[in-house]
Amino acid sequence: MSFCFGAFRARNSKPIKQTMDGQDSSDYCIFCDIVRGTTSTTILYSDDKVVAFPDINPSAFRHYLVIPVEHVPTVNSLDRIPEHYELVDRMLKVGKDLLSRDAPNSVEHRFGFHQPPFNSINHLHLHCLALPFIPAWRQVKYTPLGRIGFIDANNMLEKLKPRPAFPL
Repeated sequence: MSFCFGAFRARNSKPIKQTMDGQDSSDYCIFCDIVRGTTSTTILYSDDKVVAFPDINPSAFRHYLVIPVEHVPTVNSLDRIPEHYELVDRMLKVGKDLLSRDAPNSVEHRFGFHQPPFNSINHLHLHCLALPFIPAWRQVKYTPLGRIGFIDANNMLEKLKPRPAFPL
């Protein structure tokens, strides 16, 4: 067994899924288990593209995660192409809908991703937080710090927005 960002994997284990770029993912992934429905995780929302569930260690009044059904390791695995833009946009829409439903009177909603090496699980996941933070010091973990740490979902969408095609 080897250790990888909080999850164990067998050295000769079979791949769980293919990543968006067609590469095999041989690391064990708890989020892939959640997508397959093999855990006791409460699913808040599910469709053919994304799954949403409560964070196991919430940092705010409401703290949900929205993940892609397809295994995508991190924000660094995303490219400036329509499919990736649409995926992140879908994740954000689902997160906003859930917090609007479950925490409409919250002071503030925050949506974003941790960037490597600050992500805890190598499966893309959008943090959807209805503030206040509980406890208050956890806000540091979810504050955008530029090129490192936490990136706001809208900033991620800007980075992924496909460039317009120019006629020759």
